Amino acid sequence: MSNRALLPLVALLVACSLLLVNSQFHARRLFIELERVQLRQKELETEWAQLQLEQSLLAKHARIDTMARSSLNMSAPGPGRTQYMKYMTLGGQ
Repeated sequence: MSNRALLPLVALLVACSLLLVNSQFHARRLFIELERVQLRQKELETEWAQLQLEQSLLAKHARIDTMARSSLNMSAPGPGRTQYMKYMTLGGQ
């Protein structure tokens, strides 16, 4: 083969090599970004679980009752303060 025939092949080989290096660089960068996003996802899942636990603790009836009694000076109504409603159907029965 002559030098003229080798020159385009060498140029093509160099171009392919540069494209390969470039694509590997981008693949590594995307992989690092993927790991970063997965780590953030795990952090958010942990935070979500903690918030759900906190919500369930704050919503317990005993805590609500205690807070109502202490902060708002509320108390359960006695039988003298309780009013009962009579249930009536549409037909008046």
